[in-house]
Amino acid sequence: MNILAAESAGSTAGALGSMLIPLILLFAFMYFFMIRPQQKETKKKNQMLADLAVGDTILTTSGFYGMIIDIQEDTLIVEFGSNRNCRISMQREAVAAVEKPEDAAEGK
Repeated sequence: MNILAAESAGSTAGALGSMLIPLILLFAFMYFFMIRPQQKETKKKNQMLADLAVGDTILTTSGFYGMIIDIQEDTLIVEFGSNRNCRISMQREAVAAVEKPEDAAEGK
């Protein structure tokens, strides 16, 4: 009886080891292809929001282009429209993309 018990205990440890390797590989795959790129994107967006300045042209998450005319802590006042008579205050997190004035000058 002891021989059978020792043999089944050894096979259980081997089965656990063979299941552990694919689990580790799956976690590594998820980290490098899902978690790490998302962290990089979040860090990049936070840096973009921290670098906002008056005079920057922005694209909001709702698809409107405007120019920042005032910045408070978490609020921006943005001018929209071709004649610049529409001013709206909005949250800083509503900015999707930024175009700096110097970037626009280089592109022309």
